[in-house]
Amino acid sequence: MTIRSLAEVGVRLEKAVEALPGEAATPADLYDRYEMLATAILDSEFENYPDDMLKEYLTAYLYLKRLELGIQLDCEE
Repeated sequence: MTIRSLAEVGVRLEKAVEALPGEAATPADLYDRYEMLATAILDSEFENYPDDMLKEYLTAYLYLKRLELGIQLDCEE
């Protein structure tokens, strides 16, 4: 498994979110779309990656997306 293949997961996630119908009303709604699709990717592709590599990548990706969208993190509440 290469970093490139993980980056491709991120690209597919971005494209999948963009392809969803309608617009997210808030940053939190947009984040929910990312989270929903990341879960679907993890469920369908986890066996293609060693150990928890895909899970760790998607967790980090979603963390950075929350920061980008300005969504308060759970530990900050």
